[in-house]
Parts: sequence; structure tokens; C-alpha cells
Amino acid sequence: MDINHCFCRCLRVSNYRSARRIRVVAEKISQETVIKVSRLARLSLNTDEAEKMTAQLAGMLEHFRDIDALDLADVEPMTQPYPLKNVLREDVIAPSLDRDEVLGQAPTAESGRFRVPPTIGFDV
Repeated sequence: MDINHCFCRCLRVSNYRSARRIRVVAEKISQETVIKVSRLARLSLNTDEAEKMTAQLAGMLEHFRDIDALDLADVEPMTQPYPLKNVLREDVIAPSLDRDEVLGQAPTAESGRFRVPPTIGFDV
């Protein structure tokens, strides 16, 4: 299992109780891993920022260790601490904006759509 996969798995609520997995990640987190993840997220980090992020991620993993040390045997897993109820409005038909008017405000439009610069394509 590679470090990124392990890191992602550790962040899931259901895996907080897995201290072994969290310890493995905390011991293996490196500046190179932080730089690789930042590139995947399309972030440009200089050396100082990468060092700071490495320290911050290590601190986060220490917090996960603290959570893992808690006795949660009698606590039911949850995604929200309070019950949620969606409050939705009734669907009401209303006129929408004119497409040509909206596209007229765009810096570039093509074939009835917004034209945007490509976001994918550089080496990761």
C-alpha cells in the first residue's frame, strides 16, 4: 500500500480506531510526499511552504493519534453530531436569464458555451 493511499484511508471516520495505520503514516510523512500531493492538488509550494505543510500534516496526524487513544467502544459511528433535516423550498417555475445576454458578459464564448482555459495537462 503506498503512502498516499494509506494517508487517505486514515482520514476516514471509520478508521480513527486504527492506531497502527495512523502511526505508519506519521512515521512516513515526508516533505517529498507533501510536495507530490501539492502538485496533484495543483498547488505550487516553495521549500519553506513545503516544510511548513509537512509540520502541519504531522501535527494533524498527532491529533488523529489523540482521537484514536479515546475509548470509543460505546460510541456509535456518526457523520453529524446533530440530527439534520433538509429544509427545501417548493419548486417554482421562473424565467431564466437569456443565454445570449449571459454569454455576452463572458470574456470568451464558443458554440453557446463559456470558453475557459485548460486546467489539466501539465506533468504531475
